[in-house]
Amino acid sequence: MLMLIDAASLWYRAYYGLPSSIKSPGGARSGAVRGFFDGLSTLVRRFSPTELVCCLEGNWRPEWRTDLIGGYKAARAREDGSEDTPEGLDAQVAAIEALLPALGLATAVHPEFEADDVIATLAARTAEPVLVVTGDRDLFQLVDDERDRKVVYLARGISKAELFGGEAVATKFGVAPDHYVDFAVLRGDPSDGLPGVKGIGAKTAISLVNTYGGISGIRAAALEDGSELPARQRQAILDAADYLERALKVSTVAADVELPLIDSGLPAGPADAAAVEALTAEWGIASAMRRLGEALAWQDRVP
Repeated sequence: MLMLIDAASLWYRAYYGLPSSIKSPGGARSGAVRGFFDGLSTLVRRFSPTELVCCLEGNWRPEWRTDLIGGYKAARAREDGSEDTPEGLDAQVAAIEALLPALGLATAVHPEFEADDVIATLAARTAEPVLVVTGDRDLFQLVDDERDRKVVYLARGISKAELFGGEAVATKFGVAPDHYVDFAVLRGDPSDGLPGVKGIGAKTAISLVNTYGGISGIRAAALEDGSELPARQRQAILDAADYLERALKVSTVAADVELPLIDSGLPAGPADAAAVEALTAEWGIASAMRRLGEALAWQDRVP
C-alpha cells in the first residue's frame, strides 16, 4: 500500500498541536519538527504502508490557478505574494525537508504545482491501494472505493486522524467523492477564496448535485425551457456560469504533473546517518527519531 502524505498538512498540525515552549537546544521553536516525525511514526504504525512519499508544496498558489480565480488563497498571501506562515515555522520546514532525504524517505515536488496535484499524479500512476494523508478537504475528490483510494483526514489532529472511504465521504458531506468538487464550488470555500454561487448554501448544493449529477448537469437543467429548478436557483446558476467553469478547473487536482520516477519503498535505514545525527542534535529531537526508527523497524539502525 502506498501512503501519500501532504507534508504541509502534517507540519501545520504539528506546529499548532504542540506548545510553543518546545525549543531546540539553540532556543528555536521545534514543536513542528518533533510533531511531524512523531506523526509519521503514528501513521506508519497505524496503517503499515509498504511505500511512502512525502509530497511538498512546490507552488502553494500557482499562477495558472490565480489567472482563473484571482482571489485563490489570497487571504493567506503576504503583500509580496509569498505565503503568510506563522512565527518560527519556516526554519522548521527547512529542517524537515532536509531530514526527509537524509532518512531515506521519498519526497516529491514540482515547482509549478501544489502538493495536491503531486499526490493526484502519484495516485494515478499506481495500481496499488493508496492512502492519502491530508487536512485538505479538496483531496476527498480522490477517494475511489473501486481502485482502493482512501483519505486519512487530519482535521482533528494526527492522533485522531479519520479514515474516509466513499461511504464516509457521502455521510459527512452528502455527496459522493466524484462530486465533492461540484459541491465545494457551488457552496464556496472561503479558505481557498472561492465565493460560491450567490444564495446557494451547503444544503442546496447537496440537493442540486445529487439531483442533476454535478455542475454540468445543473447548468444543463438551468438552460432548459420549463426547467424544474426554482426560478431563483436557476437564475443564480445562469449568472454564475463563468465562475463555475473557472472554479471547477481551479478546484480539480491535476493528475498529470511531470514527475520523475520515485523510489517510494520504505528505507531499511537512514540514507545519510551523519546528516540525521547532526540535524537531530541541532533540533533536539532524539526521542522522535528513535520512535520513527522503531516504527520503520530499523532496530539497531535507529539514529
